[in-house]
Amino acid sequence: MLTGLAILALVCYLAATAKQWQVLQQSSSDTRLVKGLGAAGWLLHTLGLYLQLHQGNDINLSLFNVASLISWLVAGIVLVSSLRQSIENLYLGVFPLAALMGLLSALVPETAIAKAYGGGVIAHILLSILAYSIFTIAVLQAVLLQQQEKALKSHSTRGLIATLPPLQTMERLLFEMIGTGLALLTAALLTGFLFVEDLFAQQLVHKTVLSILAWLLYSLLLIGRWRFGWRSRTALRWTIGGFGVLAFAFFGSKIVLELFISG
Repeated sequence: MLTGLAILALVCYLAATAKQWQVLQQSSSDTRLVKGLGAAGWLLHTLGLYLQLHQGNDINLSLFNVASLISWLVAGIVLVSSLRQSIENLYLGVFPLAALMGLLSALVPETAIAKAYGGGVIAHILLSILAYSIFTIAVLQAVLLQQQEKALKSHSTRGLIATLPPLQTMERLLFEMIGTGLALLTAALLTGFLFVEDLFAQQLVHKTVLSILAWLLYSLLLIGRWRFGWRSRTALRWTIGGFGVLAFAFFGSKIVLELFISG
């Protein structure tokens, strides 16, 4: 059943991606079918992910389950946000990623044991995953912003670039995402200190230190934006740098513990 749901979600996601590419090539603004296919894929992904994560009264947060959860959340945020903002071109990266992670989560054998978590720890986990998802979208937005800036400087504004909102709007959206992600990361760190036992234990110390480092990087980026007017190119470097640190914090130990040590 899980494999069937993953395959159906993959078909819907990829069909939505192909349709969005067609819309882009035709310079059309009618994305209703794209959003419908994407929503169908997301709902199928939701059901499969629920079955993967919930095992009895426990929750299985294995490497691929967490990756699937993050990609699902990113796809959902982009879908909802696209109802009020013109960010449909993010579908081209978000939907294939969600399709791949959903399929891997269903096909790859479990590498972690399901556990029962307290309410405080669940809040910490959800805030952490939500913050990471927002920063994932911010990276995609930063890359598009840099490409848009290059195209404007070279007076080449065809294809994908022609469909993007104005440069100032893109910059505003980027820093709104970073601010939101930083607020969520702050809440995740606070709940971690409050509810997670042995936060500086051997398997968690690098996550804690790297998450704090990412928090500092994103805080400095927002200060630089407010105080010195940092813009797209600088924002791209700091956004990707913070995201890389956060990605290593999220997945570094899981990759080592689940794929190498347990294997």
